[in-house]
Amino acid sequence: MRSLFRPLIALTADLLLAYMVYMLARFVFLWENWSLFAEGMTGGHLLELLRGGLAFDTTAILYTNVLWVVLVLLPLPQKENRTYERICRTLFVAVNTLALAVNLCDVVYFPFTMRRTTTTVFNEFANEGNLAAIIGHELVAHWYLVLLTIVVAFALWRLYRVPRLDARRMGGLAYAGVMLLSLLIFAPFCIAGMRGGWTRQVRPITLSNANAYCKRPAEVGIVLNTPFSLIRTIGKSHFEVPAYFASEELDDIYSPLHLPPDSVVMTKKNVVVLIVESFGREYIGALNRTLEHGRYKGYTPFTDSLIQHSATFTRSYCNGRKSIDGMPSILSSIPMFVEPFFLSPYSVNHVSGLADCLGRKGYRTAFFHGAARGSMGFLAFARATGFADYYGREDYEAATPDAAGNHGVWGIDDEPFLQYFCRTMSAMQEPFMTALFTLSSHHPFEVPEPYRDVYREEELPIHKVIRYTDHALALFFEQARKEPWYENTLFVLTSDHTNQSNHPEYQTDLGGFSSPIIFFDPSGGIAPGMRDAIAQQTDIMPTVLGHLGYDEPYVAFGLDLFSTPADETWAVNYLNGTYQYVKNGCVMQFDGRQPTAVYALSDSLMQKNLLGSVPRQAQMERELKAIIQQYMERMTQDRLSKP
Repeated sequence: MRSLFRPLIALTADLLLAYMVYMLARFVFLWENWSLFAEGMTGGHLLELLRGGLAFDTTAILYTNVLWVVLVLLPLPQKENRTYERICRTLFVAVNTLALAVNLCDVVYFPFTMRRTTTTVFNEFANEGNLAAIIGHELVAHWYLVLLTIVVAFALWRLYRVPRLDARRMGGLAYAGVMLLSLLIFAPFCIAGMRGGWTRQVRPITLSNANAYCKRPAEVGIVLNTPFSLIRTIGKSHFEVPAYFASEELDDIYSPLHLPPDSVVMTKKNVVVLIVESFGREYIGALNRTLEHGRYKGYTPFTDSLIQHSATFTRSYCNGRKSIDGMPSILSSIPMFVEPFFLSPYSVNHVSGLADCLGRKGYRTAFFHGAARGSMGFLAFARATGFADYYGREDYEAATPDAAGNHGVWGIDDEPFLQYFCRTMSAMQEPFMTALFTLSSHHPFEVPEPYRDVYREEELPIHKVIRYTDHALALFFEQARKEPWYENTLFVLTSDHTNQSNHPEYQTDLGGFSSPIIFFDPSGGIAPGMRDAIAQQTDIMPTVLGHLGYDEPYVAFGLDLFSTPADETWAVNYLNGTYQYVKNGCVMQFDGRQPTAVYALSDSLMQKNLLGSVPRQAQMERELKAIIQQYMERMTQDRLSKP
């Protein structure tokens, strides 16, 4: 009997080591990112999250170790060979050390995306020529995680137990029988663990199942592990078309089709969209007069001054948490649902946008990004959405004799590239529509050498770089004011997403989406002031087209903010399997089947769940379902650009 159970006992002991590695990674994840989860966290709820994590750890551990399990339990004669045992030990240590490494990568990456990494990351960074340098920088910056990985790998090697039997003493037939029986005993447990349960009703668990243990969508990051997220998204798209409503009813509830008034007359103003990397609303003093008892000054003196002459909104949001989420939302009015559109299988669909619409009206269109061509997939996006020209790092270097020394980690620093942007527009024939994506305020938040004594470390690493980028914007507008095209231009300033935070109001599920949306018309065509309304990135395209008097139908998942009553404005975003719909002074969280929470917008820390007690909850649910269904149907049927 002792011989019968020896292989299974050793196998179980080794798998327990793997569980310990995954749980260690989860504790490190919590330790590094505790500020994101601390609000309202209790000991009992944390234990529930950790318990939920075991189910996902089980699936990941069994998937990644299945080859090792088969090798150690197969009744092969060479099991007496120490070389074979060393191969099995090496495989076990290598697989679980790699699992630890990818989990620890998300310890660092999670605060920027608020979601566990999936296979879309390989497409997102596929064209980054300097990725090795960036990874090297992060390894140095987080040396303690590298050291932890090495220590754990050594511990796994030393603590590994060999599931060994003496085949010669037992006899070949008895040995084969014991090993085969062990494999047969373990197989059903292995299959059940991979699926996430025993019953027929249990489908293989997927990312969305983590919500069952969570009170907030962000907590999904605690329950999941990165190997599971990668495995479950290999070669898969999670776009499913819901059947909430029949087609006729659907269009009556919500339609993204925008039809111009019969009497509209188009004004061909230039359009300049400035997408500022990580330029969260939190950093802008003019948009945070209530913070710190009114003493909060922020880090953007120029943007504060620009806001005094611009139209802004009391509640403005981005639609995603990544750069690749922000681009379609801002320039094509496509929100981020489930996964980034341009990393999905439907990225080859026909897509419209500001560049496409205005290009048909004779506008010169161009996209600017200071990184290498193809970085972040922006070149492909620009081409797909109708931008005629693209200007990247190579174009800047070709046009700038003194380009040396203007490079940051990701590309050309904001100040010189914004000046190049201004010069290039001055050589364009009007009208033109341009978009620029800055990059200096991207992690690792390095200020260019000439400014390192000017902008020093503050409360958060990003603060000094926000100050630098704000200064670069000031110099850009200073130069633009001298150009003949300036007065005939509509400027839009927003961010791709938010970033580091040290105010609890911006660390909630909704607060993490707080981005500025600023419309500035130097000619005075837009009345400046703070408007008591909701705005989102997908509103930028219809608002710009409405302001210009665009006279053709188009598809956009947003509103013309200048012609929509404030109480009809809304915003929507998606976080870890949960949709958030902002309207009527509330934010409703919806898991695809039913509302899970409703919070008053005045409840800035999202502490009191009003589910079931909000008069307009049913109507909000109905509207959100229609938005989701319209998006999924048009996505899968290639109708995102077809009226």
